[in-house]
Amino acid sequence: MPLVPVIELLKKAEEGKYAVGAFNVNNMEIVQAIVAAAEAEKAPVIMQASQGAIKYAGIEYIYALANLAASKTSVPVALHLDHGTSFEQCMKCIRFGFTSVMIDGSKLPLQENIALTKKVIEVARATGVSVEAELGKIGGTEDDIHVDERDAFFTDPEEALTFVQQTGVDSLAIAIGTAHGQYKGVPKLDFARLEKIVGLVKIPIVLHGSSGVPDEAIQEAIGLGVRKVNIDTNIREAFTNACRQVVESNPKEIDPRKVLSPAREAATEVIRQKIRVFGSAGRA
Repeated sequence: MPLVPVIELLKKAEEGKYAVGAFNVNNMEIVQAIVAAAEAEKAPVIMQASQGAIKYAGIEYIYALANLAASKTSVPVALHLDHGTSFEQCMKCIRFGFTSVMIDGSKLPLQENIALTKKVIEVARATGVSVEAELGKIGGTEDDIHVDERDAFFTDPEEALTFVQQTGVDSLAIAIGTAHGQYKGVPKLDFARLEKIVGLVKIPIVLHGSSGVPDEAIQEAIGLGVRKVNIDTNIREAFTNACRQVVESNPKEIDPRKVLSPAREAATEVIRQKIRVFGSAGRA
């Protein structure tokens, strides 16, 4: 089936009280792994590409791979820009066929973030593309976007309400204690803050930096209203560890297919497990 907007998947997730997994793509094997996992679990999925992934693979390749994968599957698949930091980046992805974009103005003062988000929404709505924004700073590193842990701050519920009322954004990424990259310890999520934000904004909430968060915490967050959960680091770990095992066990191996095939299988298994945790298995 054709690629679908993210908001279509999130509205159904809200009705069913589950979350849709958003899995970062960097190459063909990871695209294949996401689709294989979605097919096996009969689940809707979001493929998302960061600016770093687009720089690495090329926007033409990212779109072509995702579009082909979606056309060959029976489950709903969306293609989303993860952490777009400029109006121009969002417009480029819309022109190339992405069905959803994230405009991350979280580094900006509130009113500047609102103005930038509204500018993106004005164009996106006219083309049927859904828009995600971010309020608050999520710790860790996402490509070249770094937030030092001591400077990271949580999303203010009242600011979230103002932001949503003034922008009409489709979904909102919030900071409640998660971080990008690998965790040094066990993250502690501010569930009370999450519950208050959900009660005020009444739109789908997005949880970034979810790799490494205990399954029980993810499920509690979903129970409170999170409808999109981003996973990247866990996929990278499984993929590269599988590659490493092949090379270490056979240092003379020169066939990329024999290195990358086990990596694709490892990524598929991680994604399947996440889909089950999110409650989206069988929801396609």
